[in-house]
Amino acid sequence: MTLNEAELGKEYTITEINVDGDEELEGFLFSLGCYSGEKITVVDKKRNLVVSIKDARYNIDPDLGAAISVGV
Repeated sequence: MTLNEAELGKEYTITEINVDGDEELEGFLFSLGCYSGEKITVVDKKRNLVVSIKDARYNIDPDLGAAISVGV
């Protein structure tokens, strides 16, 4: 399941980041703490996703949310 399909307030584990070889984007996500094995929670869904990673909150657009696969 992708981050876009995640339930609000439920903690998930990131299983895969699929950015189609974009090393700059992958490095950016890694610097936020967004990598395989890390816990992530969707805090709010409106136009964009608000996610919590390592006690910090970030605004992620739906295209990027589709690139982040999560599991329970």
